[in-house]
Amino acid sequence: MQLSVNEKTYTVDETPDRPLLWVLRDELGLTGTKFGCGVGICGSCTIHLDGAAARACLTPLSAAAGRQIRTLEGLATENPDGSLHLHPVQEAFIELQVHQCGYCMSGQMMTAAALLEKNPHPTEEEIITAMDRNLCRCGAYPRIRQAVARAAEIKAGG
Repeated sequence: MQLSVNEKTYTVDETPDRPLLWVLRDELGLTGTKFGCGVGICGSCTIHLDGAAARACLTPLSAAAGRQIRTLEGLATENPDGSLHLHPVQEAFIELQVHQCGYCMSGQMMTAAALLEKNPHPTEEEIITAMDRNLCRCGAYPRIRQAVARAAEIKAGG
């Protein structure tokens, strides 16, 4: 089966019902996608399927084939000199020092990036609504909301 992940094509020999999470982590070595609860509740395994946020722990491999998959590793882009250009969400999360334990951060950033692709200028309420299915056991929700708003500013050129 062929997968398009972070603009690269991979061929994997796995059963169609294997969760995409384990293919990404174990077969492709893309460990930015985290295992949290395994039942789609926490959001730590959030990736993008055709630009929309999706839970990799609940997505069977067969549902991802033929679609564009983006993981945390695919948010940053490579500059011509080989250095990385961080996505505005990554910049904002670093700038505002959002991270604590890190359990939820890749999922938080992937959810935020999907939100900003659909809605580049979200209100605070829209940010809260979009992010409400991602759990943070450290309680960094205020900083996460601030970082999403800051990422929108950065994306707009500010």
